[in-house]
Amino acid sequence: MLDVEGTQLSAEDRELLNHPACGGVILFSRNFQNPEQIRQLTAEIHALREPHLLIAVDHEGGRVQRFREGFSSLPAAAWYGENYREKSQLGLSLAEQGGWLMAAELRSVGVDFSFAPVLDLDMGVSEVIGDRAFSSSPEVVADLARAWMRGVHRAGMAAVGKHFPGHGAVRADSHHALPVDQRRLEDIEIDDLRPFERMIHAGLEAIMPAHVVYPKVDRNLAGFSPFWLQQILRKRLGFQGVIFSDDLSMAAAEEAGSFGERALAARAAGCDMVLVCNNRQAAVQVLEQLREDMDPVSHLRLVRMHGRGDITSESLHLDPEWKTAVNRLVQAEDGASLDLNFN
Repeated sequence: MLDVEGTQLSAEDRELLNHPACGGVILFSRNFQNPEQIRQLTAEIHALREPHLLIAVDHEGGRVQRFREGFSSLPAAAWYGENYREKSQLGLSLAEQGGWLMAAELRSVGVDFSFAPVLDLDMGVSEVIGDRAFSSSPEVVADLARAWMRGVHRAGMAAVGKHFPGHGAVRADSHHALPVDQRRLEDIEIDDLRPFERMIHAGLEAIMPAHVVYPKVDRNLAGFSPFWLQQILRKRLGFQGVIFSDDLSMAAAEEAGSFGERALAARAAGCDMVLVCNNRQAAVQVLEQLREDMDPVSHLRLVRMHGRGDITSESLHLDPEWKTAVNRLVQAEDGASLDLNFN
């Protein structure tokens, strides 16, 4: 999965997207002007190949929302946690509507899925996670994430839990440095793994591992670790869905070698699809490195990530559920009183 340059496809974009090793596109804010433009871009991308390339975006809400103008302003995950602490049923209801609203608006412009929800715990350490996490409690994170995923599924979208096995206990930002988590496996199992395990049992389609090293467990970054991805995630937790690598261009991934070596290491560890973002030369290297890497099992898993159902922006904005979701999220975010008859 790679990115494209701007708001329209260039000739070079088209050439790379038609490469046999390319399976998807991740969109960023630079690719977005307005809903109609992004709808035309996704249609252009989907028309290139059959079956069509997957189109993804980081659209969690709060700090991480790539599309703004013409889209609802989504709250950060921690906001659902705050509402959950006040009234658990209110928090769960809002989380389901928030997931549905995010997914429905993205599906209406042709995006297949968002890299969300964050299943990390907010342990008060990681600034890069912070309010992107639902809570510091594993059970609350699992409850809210399941509700959020129910909404996502109703809108015809798959969910991607991140960052396995947990990014919340390290201060370093893996975009710029190598985070090292010195906890034992037993401690991670007690806390961080619980939301992932519950979400797997609830039907989570995909997981993204963390660019974090847990040296008391394994010397490799989690995303390059057969122990984490095959022994723990596949065997112990029984996960049968898609494993996406985190961006191979991030600073933490440098530990795994050249871009080609990173891609091979991620695939060998168990990743079904690798991401290369914001580095065109690196993307070319990875495409060539993986030209002959056609694993039928990975292809079968990735089929589940295609968006389902046809939603237009016009029909969505006439849908009473869309109006209700927008009003509830905006009112609640503004601190207005919600008389919703929850006990």
